[in-house]
Amino acid sequence: MTSRRSFIGGLAVVLTAPITLGAAAKAATSPTKFDGVLPKIRRIEAKSGGRLGVACRIAGTGVQFGYRENELFPICSTFKTLAAAFILHRVDGGIEQLDRSMEVPHNAVVANSPTTKNHAGGAMTVAQLCEAAVTVSDNGAANLLLASFGGPPQLTAYLRSIGDTVTRLDRIEPELNESVPGDPRDTTSPLAMIEDYERLALGDSLSQKSRAQLVDWLVANKTGDDRIRAGLPKRWKCGDKTGTGEHGSTNDAAVIWPTSGNPVLMSLYLTGTGQSLVKRNATIASVSRALVEAIEA
Repeated sequence: MTSRRSFIGGLAVVLTAPITLGAAAKAATSPTKFDGVLPKIRRIEAKSGGRLGVACRIAGTGVQFGYRENELFPICSTFKTLAAAFILHRVDGGIEQLDRSMEVPHNAVVANSPTTKNHAGGAMTVAQLCEAAVTVSDNGAANLLLASFGGPPQLTAYLRSIGDTVTRLDRIEPELNESVPGDPRDTTSPLAMIEDYERLALGDSLSQKSRAQLVDWLVANKTGDDRIRAGLPKRWKCGDKTGTGEHGSTNDAAVIWPTSGNPVLMSLYLTGTGQSLVKRNATIASVSRALVEAIEA
């Protein structure tokens, strides 16, 4: 099987020319491709006992599916892709350098900081912090990245600058994972997230080099094997970022390369369920599988 790293090399040509994002990409749910998906999604949601949000788009075609796609959901750690993208945007602008060394103070090591805990009292490069935040969802690394550019409000401002009028980050880790129902803080919508992924991983919001780096980190993610990836055919390649919070909040957002055809953007958000984490992961995987069945039909 092709390794994740060798796959990135094969993406070089694809990433040289970004997917064209025009009016077609904004079209409503396809009247044919996703026929039959909605009842499946509703059954999966009912079984979960929570609220489920789904957005799926075949890039550059106008073919997409949505369910509660404009509703707000706790963003949890899916914001880390966006934070890494903002870092890369700053690198493109000559404001930041990936090889810049940053101190890792002991108090930066918060819950779920598997990489930064090994560097407490030392230093890591900006690139290492981005890799840790995206690939193992390191909270300490994410907080250090946020601090490097002025905190959550600056990330929100960056998202507004690239056309995302929905997503907002208000707090840092781990407080942003409180996920209180009805709280607008630290939220996104499934549709906003796939549009961000389309701009950042496939479009021209980042330079070719930065776009390739972001995709490299996403494909190397180690936390998503039981979610969207679990519903994909084995030969499909996936770059994703998961998120998990209180009140059963369980998320995954991905850019996917089928063995043929255009890339697929997919974001799945679940909250308000009392299911165990294992069952919540299975819920996300079931949605992914249902969408893949429609895409392959």
